[in-house]
Amino acid sequence: MTNALTLPTTGGSIESYIQSVNSFPILTQEEETSLARRLWNRGDIEAAQQLIMSHLRFVVAIARGYKGYGLPQADLIQEGNIGLMKAVKRFDPERGVRLVSFAVHWIKAEIHEFIMRNWRLVKIATTKQQRKLFFNLRSMKHGLDTMNPQEVDAMAAQLGVKAEEVIEMEKRFNGSDISLEPVSEDEDDTFSPINYLTDGTEPSQLLEKEQITHLREKGLQKSLDCLDKRSRHIIEARWLREKDTATLHDLADELGVSAERVRQIEVKALQKMRGAIKVSA
Repeated sequence: MTNALTLPTTGGSIESYIQSVNSFPILTQEEETSLARRLWNRGDIEAAQQLIMSHLRFVVAIARGYKGYGLPQADLIQEGNIGLMKAVKRFDPERGVRLVSFAVHWIKAEIHEFIMRNWRLVKIATTKQQRKLFFNLRSMKHGLDTMNPQEVDAMAAQLGVKAEEVIEMEKRFNGSDISLEPVSEDEDDTFSPINYLTDGTEPSQLLEKEQITHLREKGLQKSLDCLDKRSRHIIEARWLREKDTATLHDLADELGVSAERVRQIEVKALQKMRGAIKVSA
């Protein structure tokens, strides 16, 4: 499938690439399902291309979460794109889930494998517990300074390990250039990076925030004006606050409806906003 696709290249300016992928339209659920069925049932390569292009911005958003590993952002994005293509090839439109939710595993798995192949820390983590600590410590630690005793204790408690283990792993981070390789051949101790590099952001939330960014760029205020009072309140509370954004359940309690009803109103509001932007464009 991949040989027939012409994807934007990350070989030039990363800013130009991001601008390019953000120009591809985000698919509605109906459009996505239709394209996925064409690919699933008929092997339609053009449908696969449209599915991939519309989700490249999502790969960029995930790759940004791995800046702390010191690897080129363009390489992380490229590996994530490979994962996206694998996901598109395997995506069954009848499962009832959005492609973005299905693809997140494949995208992260490719990025994780790339990190494992290129991180120059040999035998920094030789057991399953050490590897878990390695990835969590890397993602949780703020800044490059050595942690103080209070920070060490807090992280040890959060990860369920001894403070001495956190201190030792931090020393290894600051040590000599060696490479990280899984060395155990014990089947019960098999390493899978997907279990340890975690991102708390839900795929659906990430995609919706990308949609909101797109809406802002094209004229957010004008699109908000087309909404009724309740729909506008939901959009502003969910996506436009700088902090303390509301959950579906928060709004359900406030408005006296179910969380599912709030979600339905939110989806329709976003669709209406996109329609208003298209008309004014």
